[in-house]
Amino acid sequence: VQLQASGGGLVQAGGSLRLSCSASGRTFSSYVMGWFRQAPGKEREFVAAISARGGSTYYADSVKGRFTISRDNAKNTVYLQMNSLKPEDTAVYYCAADTYHIVVALDPGEYDYWGQGTQVTVSS
Repeated sequence: VQLQASGGGLVQAGGSLRLSCSASGRTFSSYVMGWFRQAPGKEREFVAAISARGGSTYYADSVKGRFTISRDNAKNTVYLQMNSLKPEDTAVYYCAADTYHIVVALDPGEYDYWGQGTQVTVSS
């Protein structure tokens, strides 16, 4: 499985960005997908995740109500719509696939494939 994340950039506080992550493979619709982020000097942290069919979504408390994860299985793509961005959202954002579990995991260690990351910078 190869994952390609895109859509990062520089935005002012209060602005919006939409990240995309395209995946290779014929069984994308069976993967749990997640977004994680890592700020300088900090550990990688969970942001959002979505079940294989898209029926269940999960969010970190810090982004709940501002970010929305979605997926289009016909396009092998998962999205992260980020609204009302804050400077503390600045980080490298990674998409990840869990090809083994059915239950959505929040632990990055449960994900076995990772994209290359895309930088999001929110200026104050």
